[in-house]
Amino acid sequence: MPTASYPNFAGKHAGQALFTAADFLAYLRQVGALDDEAAPGGAVLCYQRSLYDHVLRAEGLEPPRRRDLPLPLPSTGGKVGLLGQFGIGAPAAAAVLEQLAALGTSAVVSVGTAGSLQRDLQPGDLVLCEAAVRDEGVSHHYLPPGRLATAPAEMTAALGTALRESGLAFRPGVSWTIDAPYRETVEEARHYQAEGVLCVEMEAAALFAVAEARGLRLASAFVISDSLADLVWSPRFHDPAVRAGLIGLYLAAVAALMALPES
Repeated sequence: MPTASYPNFAGKHAGQALFTAADFLAYLRQVGALDDEAAPGGAVLCYQRSLYDHVLRAEGLEPPRRRDLPLPLPSTGGKVGLLGQFGIGAPAAAAVLEQLAALGTSAVVSVGTAGSLQRDLQPGDLVLCEAAVRDEGVSHHYLPPGRLATAPAEMTAALGTALRESGLAFRPGVSWTIDAPYRETVEEARHYQAEGVLCVEMEAAALFAVAEARGLRLASAFVISDSLADLVWSPRFHDPAVRAGLIGLYLAAVAALMALPES
């Protein structure tokens, strides 16, 4: 039998899509589920409910009708929007990023958590992702075959500057993006640890691929929330250092987006 390949159709990243995010947004407008208000120029993606609720309280906002569309933040004069509680993982993140691009949002920062693969990365430590191992499905539908998806340089540098100006220490490096958190194996963790990969998460490679395909400015950063560094799972999601790290990352993300020149 022939060896299976992924995706099933070689070269499909260059093919024409049957429908696009712009088509979906047009449908939402047709049925009255989307207003014609201008989209914010920048947006923050967040995945943790605690951070999302914290921002809503700080901004005096109610949860939006649709959580896959940006909620403008009053503190930024509507220049930056928030998306949260839209799901986790590469497919969900890629879908909302496509919709942001179709709305006209050109700069995005993804703020999430990750599991450490290195013993010197502890809960609450920050990682600025420069590239991600493509061990998920989404990126392979957007880019030619390859091992890594690379972070867009401009937004990643801007986020790094904002973190330094906020006095927040961070580690730049490579993450491992995977679709199946319950299938992270000991052998894989040992392999990527030896290669110097810093952490494992579920979105970065897909986001970088969509950003490259759509010409978006995008950065991705994580707070270490658990560890696989000793080849056993050590969860620390509720550690106060993780919550503090998420808030710090979020504030730096907004600052970085606000400091960008208009595209």
